[in-house]
Amino acid sequence: MAAYLSHQQKVLRLYKKSLRHLESWCIFRDRYRYFACLLRARFDDHKDERDMVTATKLLKAGEEEFWAGQHTQPYIFPDSPGGTSYERYNCYKVPEWCLNHWHPSEKAMYPDYFSKREQWKQLRAESWDQEVKQLQAETPEGGPLTEALPPARREGDLPPLWWQYVTRPRERPM
Repeated sequence: MAAYLSHQQKVLRLYKKSLRHLESWCIFRDRYRYFACLLRARFDDHKDERDMVTATKLLKAGEEEFWAGQHTQPYIFPDSPGGTSYERYNCYKVPEWCLNHWHPSEKAMYPDYFSKREQWKQLRAESWDQEVKQLQAETPEGGPLTEALPPARREGDLPPLWWQYVTRPRERPM
C-alpha cells in the first residue's frame, strides 16, 4: 500500500512543480529569477501557518492556481519519461546474470558488492517458494488485471519478485 503524503510533502511538491513550470514560462534567467523570488515569497508568507484547516485551504487554492496557470508544453528533461533521450541507452545495459561469469580476480576488485550479492542470492533462494505462493494466492482466476505486483503482506516478508529491483543494471553507461 502506498504511503500517504504529509501536508509538508504536498506543499514542497507544489512548490517544485510551480518552479519547473515557471522555467517553461520564463526563458530568460533574470526574468525567471525575479518570478522565482516572488513565488518563494508567496510560499514563505504562509510557512508558519499552524491551523491545518487554513493550511489545507491554502494548499488547495495553490493547486488550483497551479492547474489553471500551468504551461501547455512544459520543459521535459531529456532523460526523464517523455524526454527525447529517455531509455536511449537500454541496449547497453548488461543483465545481472553476466556477473556470474566474471573471473575471481575481477570479483576481487569489488569485494563488498559481491559479498552482498551472495547474500541476496541466498535470500532469493530461501524466499522464492513463498513469493510464488503469494503470487498464486493473490492472482484472480482470469489472470492479473494490472502489471502491479502485490506488496509484502507481513512484517519481515519480501515482496514478490524483489530480485529485479535489487539487481537492476546501471542507468547510464560510463
